[in-house]
Amino acid sequence: MVYLHSKTTICAPATGQGGAINIVRISGPKAIEIADSIFKAKKQNFKLTDSNSHEIHFGDIIDGEKVLDEVLISIFKDSKSFTGEPSAEISLHASPYIMQRTLELLLENGATMAEPGEFSMRAFLNGKLDLAQAEAIGDLIASTSKSAHYTAMRQLKGEFSNRLKTLRTQLLNFASLIELELDFAEEDVEFADRSSFIKLISDISKEVEQLIYSFKIGNVLKNGIPVAIVGKPNVGKSTLLNTLLKEDKAIVSDIAGTTRDTIEDTINIDGVLYRFIDTAGIRQSNDTIESLGIERTYKKINEANIVLILIDAGEIDSEDDIIEQINNTKIDINNSEQEYIIIINKIDKSPIDLNFNNIDKKLVAISAKSQDSIKKLENLLTEYVQQYNIEDNSIITNSRHLEALQHTATSLNAILEGFESGLSTDLIAIDVRTALYHLGSITNEVSNDELLGNIFGNFCIGK
Repeated sequence: MVYLHSKTTICAPATGQGGAINIVRISGPKAIEIADSIFKAKKQNFKLTDSNSHEIHFGDIIDGEKVLDEVLISIFKDSKSFTGEPSAEISLHASPYIMQRTLELLLENGATMAEPGEFSMRAFLNGKLDLAQAEAIGDLIASTSKSAHYTAMRQLKGEFSNRLKTLRTQLLNFASLIELELDFAEEDVEFADRSSFIKLISDISKEVEQLIYSFKIGNVLKNGIPVAIVGKPNVGKSTLLNTLLKEDKAIVSDIAGTTRDTIEDTINIDGVLYRFIDTAGIRQSNDTIESLGIERTYKKINEANIVLILIDAGEIDSEDDIIEQINNTKIDINNSEQEYIIIINKIDKSPIDLNFNNIDKKLVAISAKSQDSIKKLENLLTEYVQQYNIEDNSIITNSRHLEALQHTATSLNAILEGFESGLSTDLIAIDVRTALYHLGSITNEVSNDELLGNIFGNFCIGK
C-alpha cells in the first residue's frame, strides 16, 4: 500500500450508516480550497479560505446550480488538525445519496479517496501521535466494554508511550557512554560506571517484564475474558450460562449429555467483557459425538483464564466430597496461570454450609435456576480483574508490542549476562543497540515502511 503523504488532498466518510448526520472528512494541502469550491455560505460573499481555524460555518453544498444539502463545515487550518495538515469536516444529513454525491463533487474538484487508515497515517507522519497511539485509535473504535475503552484511551493519551520513552532515554544515555568507550578503546578508559549500569539494566528489565506480564490481562480485556463452565452432566452448567446471559442460549434438559459441544457468548459485568463457554458434561461416554464434545471441553479449559467448576449441592456432605468431585473432572486446579472458582449449585434444593477450611480455592454457593447468590459469583469475577490494578498500571493489549517487549527483555538479559561473564564492551554494545531498537519499534522511533502499511491498512476508511 502506497500513501502519498501530504502531496494529495484526501476525502472519505467518517461516519457509518444509521444516524441522522453523516460526516465527510477532507485533509491535505488543498482541503479548504476544495471544500470552498462546493460550498456556498449563508453569509454573503464569505469564503472558507477566509475562515479562522476551528470555526464552523453554515451554508449549502452546491451541485452545479442546485442545492444538494444544508450543512455545517468545520475548518482546521495549517497543522491545527488531527492529521497535522489543513482539514475540513462537512456535517451532512444522513442520506446515502447526499453522502455519495458530496464525495463525487469533492473528487471532481481535485480530491482523491482516502486509503484505509490514511488519516491516522498522516497524523502519525506529521508527528501528531506516535505509532502506539495510532494503534490505540483502532482499539478505541473496536472497544466493546468500559475496561477496553479505558485501556485504549490511556494508550491514546500517550501514557504507555511516555513510559517507554523514559526507559529508552535512560538506556540511550548509558549506551552513549558505552559507544564513547569504544572510541577510546586503545586508551582503556571507562566512562560508564559498571555498577550503576547493571542496576539500570536490572530496573529497566523489571519494568519490561511487568509490561509483558500485563498482556495476560490486557489482551483478554480487549477481546473478552474467557470463562469455562465445567462439571459433570446435569450439574446446571447450561442453566448457569442462561442465567448469566439473561436469555435461553443453551438447551436445558434433565437428560445427561444434552450439551455435546461448547456454546459461547459474551456478557458485560461491571464494565468488563467476559466470554462464557458452556462445555459438555465431563464423564466416561461410549457415544462418539459426546466424547468429541468432552475433548473440546478440555481444550476450552486450557484456553480459559477463569474456570468455573460446578458441583451439585445434593452430592456433598463434606469437604472430601468437594475434593472428590474436583478430582473426577480430571482438572489440575493448581495451574497458577488460571483462576478456579468452585460453585456449589442447586442450593435451593439442598442448602449447604460453606465453612470448609481445607478448600483453598474461591468457593460460592448458588442456585443457577432461582438466581440465588448469582451476584456473589459476579463479584468474584470482578475481583479477578481488580487484582491487576488496571487503573494504576500500564496495560498492553497489542501482540506486536508484546513481541517487541519480549525481544527487548532477551537483549537486556544478554547485557546482564555479558557483564557477569566479563564480556568485552563492543559485544555488550551490540545487545544495547538491539534493546534500543526493539523498544523504539513500538512507537516507531525506528522506521519500517512495511510495518506501517500493515498496521494502518487494517484501519477503516475515513480514520
